[in-house]
Amino acid sequence: MDERVASVLAEAADAEPYEPRYELASDELRSLYRTEAQTTRRGEARPGLWMAVAIYLLFSATDLLLIPDVAVYTITARFAVGLTALLILEEQLRRGVGTEWLDMTCAGAIIFGYVGWLSPAVMGADKESVSYYMVFGTIFMMSANLFFTFRFKVSIITSTIILCILYIVNYFVPSTLTYKLVFGTFYISCFTFTSYVNWKLNEERYNVFLNALEARIQHNEATERGKALLRLSRTDPLTGLENRRAIDEKLRDYWSDWQRVGTSFGAILIDVDFFKKFNDCYGHQEGDRCLIHVANALSEMIKQYNGSIGRYGGEEFIVLARVEKKEQILDLAEAICSTVENLALTHELRRDGVSIVTVSVGAAFTRTQTGAKLEKIIHEADRALYLAKAGGRNCARLFDPTDPQSSDESENIAALLKIAIGQNLVSLVYQPIQDVKSDRVEAVEALMRLKMLDGTSVPPSLFIPVAERTGAILELGRWAIRTVCAELLADDHVRVVSVNVSPIQLKTPGFATSVATILGETGVAGSRLAFEITEGLEMEMHSDILRCISDLKLLGIKIWLDDFGTGFAGLSWLRLIDFDTVKIDRSFLHDCGTPSGKAMLQDIITLVRNRGHKILVEGVETDEQMALMREFGIDKVQGFHVGRPAPAVSFQAKRTLRKRTFTVLKSA
Repeated sequence: MDERVASVLAEAADAEPYEPRYELASDELRSLYRTEAQTTRRGEARPGLWMAVAIYLLFSATDLLLIPDVAVYTITARFAVGLTALLILEEQLRRGVGTEWLDMTCAGAIIFGYVGWLSPAVMGADKESVSYYMVFGTIFMMSANLFFTFRFKVSIITSTIILCILYIVNYFVPSTLTYKLVFGTFYISCFTFTSYVNWKLNEERYNVFLNALEARIQHNEATERGKALLRLSRTDPLTGLENRRAIDEKLRDYWSDWQRVGTSFGAILIDVDFFKKFNDCYGHQEGDRCLIHVANALSEMIKQYNGSIGRYGGEEFIVLARVEKKEQILDLAEAICSTVENLALTHELRRDGVSIVTVSVGAAFTRTQTGAKLEKIIHEADRALYLAKAGGRNCARLFDPTDPQSSDESENIAALLKIAIGQNLVSLVYQPIQDVKSDRVEAVEALMRLKMLDGTSVPPSLFIPVAERTGAILELGRWAIRTVCAELLADDHVRVVSVNVSPIQLKTPGFATSVATILGETGVAGSRLAFEITEGLEMEMHSDILRCISDLKLLGIKIWLDDFGTGFAGLSWLRLIDFDTVKIDRSFLHDCGTPSGKAMLQDIITLVRNRGHKILVEGVETDEQMALMREFGIDKVQGFHVGRPAPAVSFQAKRTLRKRTFTVLKSA
């Protein structure tokens, strides 16, 4: 029946607006009405019959008044027929028989109730009273049409049977012709009136059904539209995954379950590696297709883990999964990396040696419930994702509270960095850079140092990544450039100072302008500054960085490539940017104890020299290494053999001594 209703509702929804008129009703709608009306008739059979039997028995009083000589028989018949009918109906309802059988029982009760009363009633001695008492037979006719919700056909058949009995009895009862005509006409009038009323009631019920059907159609349409709008508001239009709003709601549910009953779960953030480069090279349409492929593959894979996946924005996805151990969430994170890698979507213009689309994954697992906040697990997953990207991408990292790079200690450092400049917790030291031919210190490299409020030093390897992740590197970078100019360059204590510059600074709009402002305020020429750019995976080659580097070179600032040889992007940087100096990482010099290591360093030097760049080698610590640098014809060196990092005052004193002049007074 449900399928049939759904089918009719669907057809009706596509049809013209319905007008509830009988002549417009289709056979299918009529059939559906009859089917649904069975429930109504079934529900009204019991109260209808009980009411009819009650009234039927109450009329025993009129038997005593009008036909007292046979009243005992008529009353006995009334109770016999009435109680029998009720017992049969209740048994049928208990057994769950069809509605048509219930209708037949009720109709039969009316007919047999009339016959059972009429048979002894006509035997009364007072024939005149009997003849007038027969008028009450029309009540049974009314019962068939008014007390029950019979189908029109059943009502007509029941009323007709009663009408026929009335006429038969009327024919045999001794009375005048006038009586027979009057009462015969009255019977016909009652039959016609009650049948008409029954027909109208059935039509009205049908119209009510049609109106209810129309209302149901409209309600279903409105409900479906509401559901569609809700799905739309919770669905990412590109990938078809849940959007951030939906995944945030699910995250709150997961979090609530964890807080209430301890149902642990994991959160995983997924970032498509070098996606901006993919868009720039292949176009946004291909970028969209890439995201769709990744989303479909991950969606299928996540089903095996009974997890949820959504698009968290841009090229970032998020996965939530109920797991019992943190190892399970790490396995899922690694499976995500493998799934995307196995797609083998071409990304040939990446500059890290990989030619397919990959993802970096950061995962976090619920740990301590006490005092925890909803945002904490996402924040931890984000920190793990940052480490995955910094660790070479195409890998998964699980948040480890004991890891200084991702633990709560980094949060303390992040808070410390906000007040570092104002509280004088940050400072600079400078390491000399020596010209190999002249053996003179030609420049110094500025190195940032941070201490905690109690004076404890914080290693750069710990606070620099936190500064980059939190954006504090922007303010620290400007402070470093201004300090360098004020401490050493404004008064000509050294010729050139190199400052390490983060990729985040180069990507920030207005960075070159802020540097120009500092140079103008301190009165330092741009040629006195060198910016060291570290070769690494974070240095995606796009127009913003290239434009910024070009603007810096217009200011006269020298651009050095730091730690050359430690990443994948170095050769591309050499091709696209005219570096003034290339710093070769210390690891190549320290490997020169073997023939292959020495040959590797020579090859790198030859490559860089052929590009026309000056060469600086880091990590020179012994006389033998210094001699090797002279042998290789290196331009500049840096390391403990040349000098250790020292505060600015050390270089200020040396420069002052060099600048001091003496006048020899001759005697007359």
